[in-house]
Amino acid sequence: MASTTKQNLRSPTPPKHTPVWPQVVDFGREICGDLSMAERREWLVTNGIGGFASGTMAGSLTRRYHGLLIAALKRPLGRTLLVSKLEETVEYQSQIVQLSTNHWHGGTVAPTGVLFLERFRLEGTTPVWTFAIADAQLEKRIWMEPGENTTYVAYSFVRGSLPIRLHLRAFINHRDYHGTTLETLPAFTTTSLTHGLQILPTGGLPFLLSASGGSVEAVKNWYQNYDLPLERERGLSDREHHLHIGTWVIDLQPTDEITWMASTHLERPLPTTANIESRRNNEQALLRPMGTTNTPTPPLPPWIQQLTLAADQFIAARPLSSGETGHTIIAGYHWFGDWGRDTMISLPGLTLTTKRFDIARSILATFAHYADQGMVPNRFPDVGKEPEYNTVDATLWYVEAVRQYIEATGDQAFLKTVFPVLLDMLTWYRNGTRYGIGMDPADQLLHAGETGVQLTWMDAKVGDWVVTPRIGKPVEINALWYQAWLTLGQLAKTLNKPHEEFLQLANAIKLSFQRFWHKPLNRCYDVLDGPHGHDPAPRPNQLFAVSLPHSPLTEKQQQAVVDYCAQQLYTSHGLRSLGPEDPQYQGKYDGVIRKRDGAYHQGTVWGWLLGPFALAHHRVYGNPQAALSYLEPIAHHLNDYGLGTLGEIFEGQPPHAPCGCIAQAWTVAEVLRAWHIIQASATKKPT
Repeated sequence: MASTTKQNLRSPTPPKHTPVWPQVVDFGREICGDLSMAERREWLVTNGIGGFASGTMAGSLTRRYHGLLIAALKRPLGRTLLVSKLEETVEYQSQIVQLSTNHWHGGTVAPTGVLFLERFRLEGTTPVWTFAIADAQLEKRIWMEPGENTTYVAYSFVRGSLPIRLHLRAFINHRDYHGTTLETLPAFTTTSLTHGLQILPTGGLPFLLSASGGSVEAVKNWYQNYDLPLERERGLSDREHHLHIGTWVIDLQPTDEITWMASTHLERPLPTTANIESRRNNEQALLRPMGTTNTPTPPLPPWIQQLTLAADQFIAARPLSSGETGHTIIAGYHWFGDWGRDTMISLPGLTLTTKRFDIARSILATFAHYADQGMVPNRFPDVGKEPEYNTVDATLWYVEAVRQYIEATGDQAFLKTVFPVLLDMLTWYRNGTRYGIGMDPADQLLHAGETGVQLTWMDAKVGDWVVTPRIGKPVEINALWYQAWLTLGQLAKTLNKPHEEFLQLANAIKLSFQRFWHKPLNRCYDVLDGPHGHDPAPRPNQLFAVSLPHSPLTEKQQQAVVDYCAQQLYTSHGLRSLGPEDPQYQGKYDGVIRKRDGAYHQGTVWGWLLGPFALAHHRVYGNPQAALSYLEPIAHHLNDYGLGTLGEIFEGQPPHAPCGCIAQAWTVAEVLRAWHIIQASATKKPT
């Protein structure tokens, strides 16, 4: 039934101040009007509890992970697609123009609203579309309410000589965000409200669709066989059905605005254009030092400012078993949850460089809460309550994250609390814990691994096939092992606790680390004492023996490692996971899961390694401008793939096309961290 309630439109109120955003992502018709170019660029907005909205610049759905409201019903996980998209039709003068774009299984593209897209830009992390119909100009913005499963879509009639009529058709679904809706169609009950609809999925939680004005008519019409070309590229199911649940009709005069909302919060009042102000204020605060409100925006390059905003998209609340709320880091969008390894690697870059020390402390406390037998959880699964502890390096990265946090804050109260946790972790590792993790008493190096599991960051596994097993003593694990005992000794000394034993063990590890040096190749072995002996695979893991604060290598060895990585592994967007000279090298990343995971760490470029590489280069050569020059090319990647952020991986062969997640926490974090450290050294006055 159509609602005949009088429209509740209002003209925009001029803001008290005009926000200044980094001018990084801004396209005109040269990109907007080209379907292939517009579709390869994806936008992302998040809500700080694990939920998100995402799609293509063209407005089409090309992944199963695209949608207007993917709600974290068991935050930060339990992510469920509730609202698929909102399609717009505009009546202006004598024209009826559809602004949406859809792919249909079989190859048809209809409608092609992308042809009316005049401009696309980011205001902070908020995507803004500008459509042109004759002399009319209509702007569209999408953002989420922080801390809620609520998405807003606002339309501003910026310019025109006549009124327009706007039709908004809402499409919904109810499925796990990893799945697709095909043969089994979910059922819904609909209740009409003022300017909106309340939707009750059978067996699910209700959600609300509403607008700040206009009339609404409930509809139930399944649209079948949306085509998902990016899923087809990944060897997965490539079609989907979505339900048209309702249509809003709004009449707009020039300068009028209307805001539409989707929310799991049924008591949410009708949306207004003022709902965007909290998002703008939060993001403006992130661009100020220490998050204060009275300090001018720092003179950072625009791309670094944009990465500072992108960093916030990965931070999410996580309820603790104690009933309190902690924090965690989402490893990547669209399909990753919070992973211990990724969280600890990402924490310094996402929180310390952005001066969000309270968040950093909360994350460290959250993961300490889940520590078990010396191990930090590697993964909190989407289904089930028990975390998985299948990682050797998450604990070691946890120690390093604590070190950086204490160095940045001098937080002695937290140090006193966390020191027993660190000591317990390293004691378990020294004596032995799960998966064969333990110190070899013969050389004090750390060994790890069992058949059928993968414990390091090179963790691709397909069924029973572990692609890069690395059983034995991996080089980066032992670089971290050395750093961890040094850190424990230094922190113990700060607390006036006995520390000599820790430093002595660190020195013994350093001496044994020389076993990693492969003199004929003039670089490090990747793994020692494996099932088949030593593994000399040409990988970037040796970089961490140079980039961490204390290196167990000689200066000459450090230079040789950096030179090899620069000459054979470095690319504009990251480092190859395997050198091209190796017979196992794969420069292409595509195809079905088995083929892709087989290439995941066999030559595929990883963006997060740019940070350690630049830091290692700076350490060896002491030239900050040269080191920064290795980071700068990835600034252009903010205009491609995941807009305003940095992706996960790239193909090993030129031109190094992006693939994997469109937004990856540790890529953003390590580029930010390295840039700030190197830039600080470049501007530091000599003493």
